Amino acid sequence: MSQHAKLPPLTQWNFWLGVVICVVTIGGFVFGTWYLMDVLEDEQQVPLARFNVQGQLQQTDVAAIREAILAQPLGSFFTADVDQIRARIEALPWVKQASLRKVWPDRLSVFVSEHQPQALWNADRLINEQDEVFRADVTKVSAQLPQLFGPEHAVEDTLSEFYRLQKMLSVNGFSIRALRLTDRFAVSLVLEQGIEIKLGREATLERIKRFIDLFPSMMNHENSKENKVDTVDLRYDTGAAVAWREAKSES
Repeated sequence: MSQHAKLPPLTQWNFWLGVVICVVTIGGFVFGTWYLMDVLEDEQQVPLARFNVQGQLQQTDVAAIREAILAQPLGSFFTADVDQIRARIEALPWVKQASLRKVWPDRLSVFVSEHQPQALWNADRLINEQDEVFRADVTKVSAQLPQLFGPEHAVEDTLSEFYRLQKMLSVNGFSIRALRLTDRFAVSLVLEQGIEIKLGREATLERIKRFIDLFPSMMNHENSKENKVDTVDLRYDTGAAVAWREAKSES
């Protein structure tokens, strides 16, 4: 016959006291954790109250950046999603990249880099210094930017042709105002002097060199006394076909 030993009254009291203390401790921890999370998530308790915008901004207004930041509720200092805020800022037309950092206790530090345009692309967009096409107000850029035209899938080919030809022309005192690459990859360009040069699809560098060699003869030609060179067609194995326009037509 089994026998069960009974705990002394003091031992039972200590046991139940320990259980109560354990339950109270766990409950306090859970409540404290919940309260702390509630405070941290409450934007009224720990708000993002200040914004510090830095960067060499020429085309982007600070007010537009602020509007993008506040386009959606931010949440608290701890819950604000910097990736979402960054995406909204980088959606602004001239913004290339935005870097965000939270600064305790209530500040959001924002550094913005803008696109630096180097050329117009198909009249309604721009190309930055990293050869990336972006959309922005083209009326805000300098009229001195070269104008590039080409198939949408051939941005790199158009730029490559521009760089190659511009390098050779600039050494000889010429500059490209506009360049066009057709769907068949034929090249034509317009110089700052207003001269249109037709190069075709092949040996474009050799044909530009031919233009440079022939240019003094064109200027000394009798037609150039009262007219200006309008078009030079170099799509031949040798020589060039030159057309003049009346100088008085440019008024």
